[in-house]
Amino acid sequence: MSWAVSPSGQVSCESCPIRHRAVCARCEADEFAQLESMKFYRTYEAGQTILFGGDPLEFVASVVSGVAMATRTLEDGRTQMVGLLLPSDFIGRPGRKFAPFTVSAATDVRLCCFRSKPFANLIEATPHIAQRLLEMTLDELDAAREWMLLLGRKTAREKIASFLAIIARRYAALAQSAEVGVNGVHLPAPQKLSFDLPLTRESMSDYLGLTIETVSRQISALKRDGVIALEGNRHVSVPNLDRLLAEAGDDSEDVLHDSAAE
Repeated sequence: MSWAVSPSGQVSCESCPIRHRAVCARCEADEFAQLESMKFYRTYEAGQTILFGGDPLEFVASVVSGVAMATRTLEDGRTQMVGLLLPSDFIGRPGRKFAPFTVSAATDVRLCCFRSKPFANLIEATPHIAQRLLEMTLDELDAAREWMLLLGRKTAREKIASFLAIIARRYAALAQSAEVGVNGVHLPAPQKLSFDLPLTRESMSDYLGLTIETVSRQISALKRDGVIALEGNRHVSVPNLDRLLAEAGDDSEDVLHDSAAE
């Protein structure tokens, strides 16, 4: 992926791949200028910890590329993955002093970061950022409710299909948003998609509440039935997104409409 870089090493907001879905999506030119003056970038290799739960929350950030995991650890050491952070997702909460979750890089991750206090001050003076952050928070709430349904009621096959659909829909939505932002043209959601799985099968089993054997068996079944195609262990192709959504037990028309609206 090619980004425009300034002489100081900063990536231009205009060429940012998440520009039309991130917290800054609604910003005007003067607001972008303020963000440009305070942003900085950090990169993490797969497996590195980005934030430790309970530590001071010194910065907030948007995921520019890669995938991160949010986890909580109980007093006896048991750990549960509680969320995936995909490109354009926001890490941290303005006004919070401490990180509520541990965040670690599932793949190589690049973050666009802002110091917590200056960003909180900017939100108070910038309605466009505050509005977008509210929208993203409500989207996160909807996703959490959908995840409760997945864990509580869906079959193993539906869980795997839902997980794959979440990844596929996000990358499709990013591509749509970029097309709208650049050309002002809104295209229908693509039916053929491909992406790399961000998690190992062990991590998927933890996230979905399944055994590793069940994850492998259900992925193989979806491949055998032509719902997905695999190249190696991680690269997934989806020949028909509607069919994958049907396997996930989702209403494809509502899902695609909601993704397009974003």
